[in-house]
Parts: sequence; structure tokens; C-alpha cells
Amino acid sequence: MEQPTASMLVIGDELLSGRTHDANMHHLANELTEIGINLSEARFIRDDAKVIVSNIVELSTKFDYLFTSGGIGPTHDDITTDCVAEAFGRQVSVRSDAFKILKKYYDGKGIELNEARLRMARIPEKADLIENPISGAPGYVIENVYVMAGVPNIFQSMLKTVLPNLKKGSPTLSLSVKLYKGEGDIAMQLEQIVKAFSELNFGSYPFNENGNYGTNIVIRGKDKKLMKKAEEKVLTLA
Repeated sequence: MEQPTASMLVIGDELLSGRTHDANMHHLANELTEIGINLSEARFIRDDAKVIVSNIVELSTKFDYLFTSGGIGPTHDDITTDCVAEAFGRQVSVRSDAFKILKKYYDGKGIELNEARLRMARIPEKADLIENPISGAPGYVIENVYVMAGVPNIFQSMLKTVLPNLKKGSPTLSLSVKLYKGEGDIAMQLEQIVKAFSELNFGSYPFNENGNYGTNIVIRGKDKKLMKKAEEKVLTLA
């Protein structure tokens, strides 16, 4: 069974300047792994229209799914929606369905739906809305691109609503073997194990616990029995 593939664009100058810490890519990777979709590429890019458009065109063509986070808020630097519309040759305007959602939300809070907040109702034509149960302002889907907020709890709530509609693959299984030996001590033998179990993926991650050095070997794959056999071989390196 061929695994669906996905990519992610994390958009925002504040991320690249270090002012804001990203949690969305980590969350997305975990959720997609659970349902058998490979997150194959993630890019962090600045608030630059040409850069955003070119990346949307490239990644939406290259992968089954593209997820974006950031740039759909009420301020001047929230330019993602215009870039998505340009990438697909669509018009963008204040949509009546998005307007009704925002109107209901802000009326319920006793807050004015001013011109700035109304920007969040600007949606490309023929896009399907993604529900935002936290702050009202919807994300949207256009072809295979899922456009969502950058605020982590909002991003996570939006993602939860779209995951059931995605084409799923076989979940990737993972197990870890902890060895109190350095990578250099086991590299040659590990290479032979990797060659013998070519259907699996192996990762080698060194650690230091209070001066005790070692290596975590992570084995990933679809076949649980094969993974257990590989684990037994890795344990012989201890």
C-alpha cells in the first residue's frame, strides 16, 4: 500500500527571528504518523508574497497534501490568503459564510466586527471552510492545500476537524533500543544490520545521561514481526 505524502509551510517572520516558538510542525508530524501519512518535507518561510506563492505551487504539486500555518489573521502582515488565491488563480473576497461565522462569534462576545477582524472572512473562491471552534475565524481547504492558523491551540483544533477526511495509509510503527555505547563503537555492526533489514528505517541518536554516553537506536516500519527481529539484532550490540 502506497503511503500518502504531505508537506508543511510554516509562515511568519516572527518564527524566523526567534520571537515565536513553533509547535505546529511537531504536532502535525505526530498526527499524520498515526494515520499513515508521511510528512516528507517542512519549510519555514518569511512573510514574503513571492516566496509564499512559489512554495505553495511547488509543494502542492509535489505532495498529496500541503498544510500551512500562520498568516490568516487580521493584521497587515497576514498575507497567506492572498498568496494562496494567487497560487491557484482564484479571486478572494469576504465570503458570506465566513462573515456569518465571525458575526455570530463576535456578537456573542460583545466585540465589534471591525474592518481588521473582517479580513479573516476573506476566503478564496471555491474553497471549503475549516471550522475553528476556539476563535471563530475559519481556515479553509483549496484543492489539496489546508490553510490554518498559526496559534498552536487553534491550529490543533482545525487539524482535528480535517484529519477524518484525509486519505490514510498504514500507520508507521516505532520502537527504541537504548545502548550504553557510543555511535562510533557500534557504527560498523549497525550498518550490517541496516543492510539486512532494508525494509525498515533506522535512526541513531546519541545521548548523555549524567556523564554516561550511549546511543538510542530507533527502528521504524510497518511489519511488527520484522521489527522485533531487528530489535533482537540491535540488542546484540550492547
